[in-house]
Amino acid sequence: MTLDAIVVGGGVVGASLAYHLVKLGLNTRLIDRHDSGRATDAGAGILSPETSSSESEDWYRFGVTAVQYYSKLIDDLEAEQEHDTGYAICGLLRVAISEDEIEPYNKAEQIVFQRQSDNQHPPTDDLYTVSSEKAQQLFPALAPSHKAFYHRTGARVDGRQLCKALTSAGVHHGLDVQHASVEKLIIKDDSVVGVVVDGEEIYADKVAIAGGAWSTSFAEQLGVHISIEPQRGQIIHLQLADTDTANWSVINAFRGHYMVAWEGGRVVVGATREIDSGFDTRTSASGVHEVLSEALRVAPGLASAELVEVRVGLRPYSTDRLPVLGTVPNKKNIYLATGHGPTGLQLGPYSGKIVADMMADKPVNDSLNAFHITRFK
Repeated sequence: MTLDAIVVGGGVVGASLAYHLVKLGLNTRLIDRHDSGRATDAGAGILSPETSSSESEDWYRFGVTAVQYYSKLIDDLEAEQEHDTGYAICGLLRVAISEDEIEPYNKAEQIVFQRQSDNQHPPTDDLYTVSSEKAQQLFPALAPSHKAFYHRTGARVDGRQLCKALTSAGVHHGLDVQHASVEKLIIKDDSVVGVVVDGEEIYADKVAIAGGAWSTSFAEQLGVHISIEPQRGQIIHLQLADTDTANWSVINAFRGHYMVAWEGGRVVVGATREIDSGFDTRTSASGVHEVLSEALRVAPGLASAELVEVRVGLRPYSTDRLPVLGTVPNKKNIYLATGHGPTGLQLGPYSGKIVADMMADKPVNDSLNAFHITRFK
């Protein structure tokens, strides 16, 4: 039997892609080996593109649309399966704690509020500056801040829970899940017609590669340069005793780190961004030191927290910080969905939907030119 579609990789992007394919009526198999260090399992899950100071308008436009899509997706998943999606609106603060952060804060504030003015989004009662006292009310462990602005509808999502919910809902709609490793693609006359798994040939009309940092293993067969590499992120889970943290805001300071509070006193702090890590998933002393030092600089109220877990994720980091989505030149019936770097949970579910629409020959409204593989030489 020939399947309609095969999806290689079961992180949040692949799970979303497979879920949307079966909802579109395609007989789909998701093949996933669940590598140690999968980015989805360790990601912070911050959902607030409106507060990003990225200067890429392509990323910003796509990010806003992707996070707006969460509302429909979560409603659908809650109706279609029984697992918690791990999604909650909690708000997000960007803060300048030390004097050296004031200059980058001012630059970010200018970009963020200029976009708000230009796009009339988000509303002014959703995104605005706040006092140091108000910032500490929103995140009680926070140090006094020089400056801060707040996105009231910023959200968070637990990658493991979301991925489980997507896969469960996919199975509800008829998705076939195989836990195995794809050895290679089957290519005939410049068309990808299937994959080889444990020596077995599995055929499909269309194949999608959503293997995160491991997607590059298919580049040689496809004759393309997939310019992504693993970026190691070490992220620490802390536990505050007898503290209700469910409604604490996400914190973004200006030395590349963040904090995300969850129910039950759990606060996640991170993360390192190690470009030359390769596929090494070990925890390092220097990484833990970096993350904890920054966390306590920004939020000294976390000093008494218990360190309960360190997670390591290998983000699929593209050289231009944009995802890789769409078709492959000179090869038919093959699609890529990877390269989301540290924003996989923010962009990934919508990326999966868009690529699924492409594979089902549905019209795609978004212009994906900036994300096509041909941008890499």
